[in-house]
Amino acid sequence: MAGGADPLRALLRAANALLQQRRYRAALAVIKGFRNGAVYGAKIRAPHALVMTFLFKSGSLREKLKSIAQATYAHSRNLAYFVFTYKGLMAAQSWLQGKKIPFHSFFAACIGGWLVFGDNNPINSQIVMYLLSRILFGLSRLAVEKGYIPQPKQDPFPLVAALVWGTVLWLFEYHRQTLQPSLQSSMTYLYEDSEVWHDLSDFLVYNKRTDSK
Repeated sequence: MAGGADPLRALLRAANALLQQRRYRAALAVIKGFRNGAVYGAKIRAPHALVMTFLFKSGSLREKLKSIAQATYAHSRNLAYFVFTYKGLMAAQSWLQGKKIPFHSFFAACIGGWLVFGDNNPINSQIVMYLLSRILFGLSRLAVEKGYIPQPKQDPFPLVAALVWGTVLWLFEYHRQTLQPSLQSSMTYLYEDSEVWHDLSDFLVYNKRTDSK
């Protein structure tokens, strides 16, 4: 047993020594970025897919579990590929120009976004829309910090909330096809299914009756 463990300890020591080498730091950061992207993507998507699948999708248990696994894999893979691409391009640009400049981040992320998230599918669409909402908030705050727009005298969030909810419900009621499918499903459950019932079972216990009464 002890003899078999020695090569493993030697391998671990060699790996740890390699990780301390500054010359390989950029390449190792790209690899760890790939790892972190895969893990984070799985952590984010798995619970979301689990809830959304069992709330809104029909089918057998096997089909639902397969759908959850596929969504989790796609999110994890895409985020891993993106982080790998982004950090790789950042390292390459910094090496070519001898320093890091702000444009490097924008350019690397644009290329990564085009290559990894350019396919218009439900997973990529959700991720891009998630980022878009946060970008709008971030740019608004940046504009205030830089003095491009004056500091609001009152918190603008109540007005933003009113406009967002007013717009999304108007779209749902009159232009539903423009909304993302998962949002349509959520709003159908909240605002349309709540208008249909037959007895106490599908009024309080279930959303919809499953029998033929």
